[in-house]
Amino acid sequence: MPHAAQAKENLNPDAHPAPTLSAAQRSNLSPVTAWGYAWWRARSLALLGARGFTLKREAALFTALCRPGAGQRWLDVGTSAGFYAGVLARAGARVTAADLSPAMLAVAARREPDPAITWVNLNVEASGLPDASFDGVTVGATLNETHDPARLLAELERLLRPGGQLWLMYLRRTAGPVQDLLARPALGGLTFPDPAWVARQLPGCVRTDGLGVGAVQFDRFVRSGRTL
Repeated sequence: MPHAAQAKENLNPDAHPAPTLSAAQRSNLSPVTAWGYAWWRARSLALLGARGFTLKREAALFTALCRPGAGQRWLDVGTSAGFYAGVLARAGARVTAADLSPAMLAVAARREPDPAITWVNLNVEASGLPDASFDGVTVGATLNETHDPARLLAELERLLRPGGQLWLMYLRRTAGPVQDLLARPALGGLTFPDPAWVARQLPGCVRTDGLGVGAVQFDRFVRSGRTL
C-alpha cells in the first residue's frame, strides 16, 4: 500500500456499509471535542485511577515492550490527537494514523507534523485494507468507544502480519456505577471489556504482556504464525 507523507485520505470504500457509531464516537466528530482532546488525554489516566502515570511513562512502557523501529509499518487506530502516531514516528516507523473524525485528524496533524505519518479518515471496523498490511497496530482507548468492539478486534487481527504486534490501551470492566451510566447509549454507549474477553476475540494472537493500572489496562498481543 503506498505511503504518502502527511496525506489526508478517506480509505473507506463506498461499497462497505458504514458501521454504526456510538454516541462517544459521534461526539468526536465535533471540532470542540477535538480541540480539547489533547488536554484530556494528558490527564485522563490519573483521573481514571492511574495516578502518576503520565504520557511519558505510557510512551516508555509501549516502546520498551513493542520496540517499534525503522522499516516497520504501523497502524494507529483512533489516533485522536496523534499521541501514539508521534511516538511511533519518532522511533523511525512509518505510520498510518486513522480516525473517523476529520476534526481530530486536523488537530493531530498540527501536533505531530512528521512526514512519516499518513493521516487517514477511516473507521477501522470496516477498513477495506489488505490482509496482513502492518507490522504493528496501536489502539489507545478506541476499544471503549467503538460500537462493536468484537468487530474492531477481528479487523485488527486480520490486518496484522504473522509475528506482528497489537498494543491496546483501554478501560477494563470494574462493575462500577459510573461505567454502568456511561454504557447507556444516550450517555456515550461506551464498552468496558474484561481482558479475558478481549483475548477470546483474538484467537489468532497470543497475549504476551498485560498490565492493569487503576481502571486502565495495557495489553500486548502477537499475531501467531511464521514471521514474514
